Amino acid sequence: MKLTLEIWRQADAASPGRFVTYDVDDLDEGMSVPEMFDRLNEHLIEKGEDPVAYESDCREAICGACGVVIDGHPHGPSPHLTTCMQRLRQFTDGQRLRIEPLRSGAFPVVKDLLVDRTALDRVIAAGGTVAVEAGSAPDAESQLVDHATVETALDYAICIGCGACVAACPNGAANLFTGAKLMHLSLLPIPSVERTRRAEHMVAAMEDEFGACSLYGECEAACPQEIKLAAVAALQHERLGAFLHRRL
Repeated sequence: MKLTLEIWRQADAASPGRFVTYDVDDLDEGMSVPEMFDRLNEHLIEKGEDPVAYESDCREAICGACGVVIDGHPHGPSPHLTTCMQRLRQFTDGQRLRIEPLRSGAFPVVKDLLVDRTALDRVIAAGGTVAVEAGSAPDAESQLVDHATVETALDYAICIGCGACVAACPNGAANLFTGAKLMHLSLLPIPSVERTRRAEHMVAAMEDEFGACSLYGECEAACPQEIKLAAVAALQHERLGAFLHRRL
């Protein structure tokens, strides 16, 4: 299988970047996109050229580190899949692909397809830890939580923080990400103790780092974990609750 790859090459955040075209003709349709990069880099190294910098870790759709934009789609054209789960069989032999890093002002390019996504980490860090005296481990049934609430919390907790929602948003907003992180904690007994403080700090950090949400809905479409726009509504709910609590 042969593919023509237009790949963004950029030495660092301070340097200008450009698309460079590569033809790779020894690919297999069962390969993933990161495996395609591996094959390309093997050829570049053999020729003494600088390999393409990109990020991947688990390659099992758990971490989301592999995220790139393929033909304008964060992670790739197959919906709700991370880049490492995008297989070459979805492309046709001889097809040209345009591959670039996740685009956002909050994600500066480190090199080539590798971006710095620590802005997401700073939002998480703003939430801090649950600073309450928990004592010894309680009995499993000492604090009952109904099944539907636990399932809802887990639906939000599956966010892997890949940043696809930010890259897909025309405003570079992170409301889907932040809303998911807020809600999965606010629904559970011990984390909910600091619900108000967490919402205030995480929303403030989000607004410092990212753009405003205008409800385009592109974030939901790009999310590999299929987190719904309800997370954005949940963020506004948490923000309002923190504001009202402070007024009281």
